[in-house]
Amino acid sequence: MTDVTMPQMGESIVEGTLTKWLKKPGERVERDEVLFEISTDKVDTEITSPAAGTLAEVLVEEGKTVGIGTVVARIAEAGGAAVAAPLPAAEEAVAPAPPSEPVSPPAPPAPAAEPVEALGPLSPLVRKMAREHNLDLSRIRGTGAGGRITRQDVEAYMGQPAAAPVPEPAAPQAPPPAAPLPPAGQARTRIEPMSAMRLKIAEHMLLSKRTSAHVTTVHRVDMTLVARLRERHKAAVRANYGFSLTYLPFIARASVAALRQYPLLNASLDGTNIVYHNEINLGIAVALEGGLIVPVIRSADEKNVLGLQRAIVDLAARARSRQLKPDEVTGGTFSITNFGSFGSLMGTPVINQPQVAILGVGTVDKTPVVIDDAIAIRHICHISLSFDHRLIDGALADQFMTRLKQALEGWSEEVL
Repeated sequence: MTDVTMPQMGESIVEGTLTKWLKKPGERVERDEVLFEISTDKVDTEITSPAAGTLAEVLVEEGKTVGIGTVVARIAEAGGAAVAAPLPAAEEAVAPAPPSEPVSPPAPPAPAAEPVEALGPLSPLVRKMAREHNLDLSRIRGTGAGGRITRQDVEAYMGQPAAAPVPEPAAPQAPPPAAPLPPAGQARTRIEPMSAMRLKIAEHMLLSKRTSAHVTTVHRVDMTLVARLRERHKAAVRANYGFSLTYLPFIARASVAALRQYPLLNASLDGTNIVYHNEINLGIAVALEGGLIVPVIRSADEKNVLGLQRAIVDLAARARSRQLKPDEVTGGTFSITNFGSFGSLMGTPVINQPQVAILGVGTVDKTPVVIDDAIAIRHICHISLSFDHRLIDGALADQFMTRLKQALEGWSEEVL
């Protein structure tokens, strides 16, 4: 019998959330075959089986957070122990064992206002739904194993059309009109728990807002020279390297130059001490289904535009396929988020702790502008900088942005 444990995904990681089992008890599993998925405060990833055999026991159910080294399952080799029954799903209730002797007729159901007190053990989610909607769970037919009541059973029950009420004598005065009811068969609400990633994001955003004194400055940048250079080389880059040439590596390259000139924006705070980082490790925010992650380009100042584009494409692809390593989402010193790829003009991003600044990139649009008292069409981008006012003053933030703006508007570096 081989124990499968919660792995340590980085030095600072002390626990992980098991988000999904990809094998069921009794199923055959090969060595290095993906067994389950986990989520930590640094990365979501797939965990492979340490041995070949049969998944004998699942000891940690989906959605549960456990410490590193915790045994989450056991794999039996050929001729090993019998397979144990699977754990019930987190949202299902545990059905009580049937009686071994005849018993007296059941007592009347408990009042609807107290549905969970008179029943057997139920999952927290089912209890919460029963309380919020004042449901009598004794009226709900469970479809789970052993007749367990699941979240879907509760939602289906709430979606049933209500029985027609017995008409009452008309009151002397007509009451005010009642609010319209939802269509028959349509539930009033739908409840589902936040994902592990969403919970981590919420925790980090609140931590950042509590930690840093956020201030944002926005600069309008003329990207026309960059747009022309990109247009001239994008076909060759696609043909020779297999990926698109976007605006983001140009902005990353300009950011590196500005960070070298103003290193305080590449620093972090440790209590009352300022930690200056000699390396520039750029975090690039990547949107995922239901969340986001910020993988890191290490030593970004050593890469040209083409090297930065290659790194961005590689990290984004592996982030979306859940193949990032823990050290690829740690150690960032400055971050960039490109909400312009979704059409946003500008934004006020939240600082990625423990960093002290983050750059927000809006969409690049052709815009009429006044140049030398004449109207011209230029490629304009609004770039914002959110910074920690505990360490960085507005004057320094705008000097940094002016340096970045100058690098982009006067672009002279070749791509190929």
